[in-house]
Amino acid sequence: MIKKRAGLAALAVLGATAIALTGCSGSGSSGNDATKYVTANGSEPQNPLIPSNTTETGGGKIIDAMFAGLKTYKPDGTVVNDLAKSVESTDSKTYDIVLKSGQEFSNGEKITSESFTKAWNWASQLSNAQGARDFFNNIEGFDEKKDSELTGLKVKSDTEFSVTLTGPDADWPARLGYSAFVPLPSEFYKDTKAFGENPIGNGPYKFASKDAWKHNQKIDLAVNKDYDGYRKAKNDGVEFVFYTSLDTAYSDAQAGNLDILDTVPAANFKTYKSDFPDRNVNQAAAIFQGFYVPYYLDHWKGEEGKLRRAALSEAINRDEITKKIFDGTRKPATDFTSPTIPGYDDSLTGDDVTKYNPSDAKKKWAEADKISPWKSSDTFTLSYNADGGHEDWVTAVANSISNSLGIKAEGKAYATFQESLAAQTDNKLTGGSRTGWQADYPSLYNFLQPNYETGAGNNYARYTSSEFDKSLSAAQAQTDEKSADEGFAKSQEILLQDLPTIPLWYANEVGVWSDTVSNVQFGWNTVPAIYAVTKK
Repeated sequence: MIKKRAGLAALAVLGATAIALTGCSGSGSSGNDATKYVTANGSEPQNPLIPSNTTETGGGKIIDAMFAGLKTYKPDGTVVNDLAKSVESTDSKTYDIVLKSGQEFSNGEKITSESFTKAWNWASQLSNAQGARDFFNNIEGFDEKKDSELTGLKVKSDTEFSVTLTGPDADWPARLGYSAFVPLPSEFYKDTKAFGENPIGNGPYKFASKDAWKHNQKIDLAVNKDYDGYRKAKNDGVEFVFYTSLDTAYSDAQAGNLDILDTVPAANFKTYKSDFPDRNVNQAAAIFQGFYVPYYLDHWKGEEGKLRRAALSEAINRDEITKKIFDGTRKPATDFTSPTIPGYDDSLTGDDVTKYNPSDAKKKWAEADKISPWKSSDTFTLSYNADGGHEDWVTAVANSISNSLGIKAEGKAYATFQESLAAQTDNKLTGGSRTGWQADYPSLYNFLQPNYETGAGNNYARYTSSEFDKSLSAAQAQTDEKSADEGFAKSQEILLQDLPTIPLWYANEVGVWSDTVSNVQFGWNTVPAIYAVTKK
């Protein structure tokens, strides 16, 4: 069960509303030349800034800026070494890791093998209740139900250690750029609460001062000159400004008070290119969106549920909705992952169920009615969080379902994302629910396991399939990526038959920046490569 960074906040902003403002000062507070600070939109972190417990995007941006791991990701998603000199294995089960020498935390403490192994052991303990705990569940010694030592971690020297997994895992090294795997300094263990408010990292940036975090307003980060990895900063610092209104953030960007905005309001989809000529991006991102109907509801179990899910999928005119509602900033989905991920396959067997086919949809619905009739008084509802900008597309999807199947269908709004998530977590949904996934690291597995494996953390549909579980495990156990990707394709073909989630579309990254900065790149995961930005 892997809980991902986007599993909370990012899903709320996949539509057209972000989290954030109190105001944008346009300056840092570190003593550096304030005019060289890059300003970017952000949101108040959900939790104290502890890497293994930061599983949402607001805190994630800050953690990624302040910490560095063994690996990191280029803007195009390519995995490269950061603190690691090498990560090697002959069997994809035991990995030997050699660190680059001379690496330090921003307080001058030396980074050693134990900086990693102790941090991973701490994060994996049940009693520490870390949101990213399950990222360590395939290391020998991990126990789901109690505290236990990760016996698969062996320190060989200050710059070398080994990791033994419970079985072969071809893409395990790709995970090592995710923030759960960063090292921690000794100060962390002395007072974890204090550390979360004023963390000591080892990445491109550090807190500009002890009071750099102005809660619900902003965080100022200065350059960490001791960092010597792939992401060396080209500016003097970054100020993440917390917004509660995307419209306000967009206006600030237009006025030059905000340098980079990574989410354009839906109302500006038709104007952002002319508002920011040559300073905008609309590119594929590692984001999947869909909706599901939980298996605990009547009419949605067994063969009847399988037929109804297929009918719903074929009843939706994705092409029309993505053009009219999203103005081309979404692409109809034919699988459960993303075109930006290595190994993506756009021709899976069974993907015709994701194509608009109202006549076949009606036939499947009628077949389901023979098993258990859907009453004419019944209404299919699709729930969403009203604070996430989803109402327009939910209404469009509901209308498409209603028109194709001849049933009543409508949206059901929860006031906040938290309320929506609580209903999903507590099995209290009364109909379908929107869902989405933004990758933690560039891997097909990262889309599949957390959402569809039996008992997985984000499997709110409560889908269970021994056939899928076995197929996914077999794919992940391959010792080369090509074979693994072929296995993931077979696993997805099982999902296309069962449709535990009905694919809707892949979300593009749509962002803008002011004329105050240059060298702006948006990464495979929608996050700007802040370190590469230069301030004019």
